[in-house]
Amino acid sequence: AYKYESLRNQLNPHFLFNSFNVLTDLVYSDQAAAVKFISQLSGLFRYVLDSRDKELVPLSEELSFMDSYLYLLKTRFGEKLKMEIDIEAGTNELIVPMTLQLLVENAVKHNEVSEVNPLIIRISRENLHLRISNTVKLKSTVDDSMKIGLKNIIQQYSVFTDEKVEVISDDSRFDVFIPVLKSGSNESS
Repeated sequence: AYKYESLRNQLNPHFLFNSFNVLTDLVYSDQAAAVKFISQLSGLFRYVLDSRDKELVPLSEELSFMDSYLYLLKTRFGEKLKMEIDIEAGTNELIVPMTLQLLVENAVKHNEVSEVNPLIIRISRENLHLRISNTVKLKSTVDDSMKIGLKNIIQQYSVFTDEKVEVISDDSRFDVFIPVLKSGSNESS
């Protein structure tokens, strides 16, 4: 099997830190919401642990994971973050684990998320690709970690398909096109 270095087995420590801050507030203000938040956070880490040794996972599992991840983000940001996932998973469709999470995390990390400039992220289908699209309003301090994450995703997909990961960006939009993989095609185990 092809071995490669991967960033996907870790969640950003800042995400965990911010989640605990949100949880601390919820414990005092809304205990039922705190219980749901803990449940979603637990599900998120279960997926990370279950998928860390897998090269590919069903798209349906990645989308369920994203539901938990987005719940945590929406609890933190409220209406400052607008998310739309407009895809359903086919029975034999696969994805590199945590691809969607990494791209959403990059969008949140590098762009302003405010009432004045809400961050809008959309995940949809575009022919044989998933399109992860976000508005662009870059923070004043942006490092190169987004390029490292994208390079990692491109490298991982090159193992399984000749279809390219495409990145198209301008001053207002950032789009990444991820090939949808099919079971029985070019997987390595």
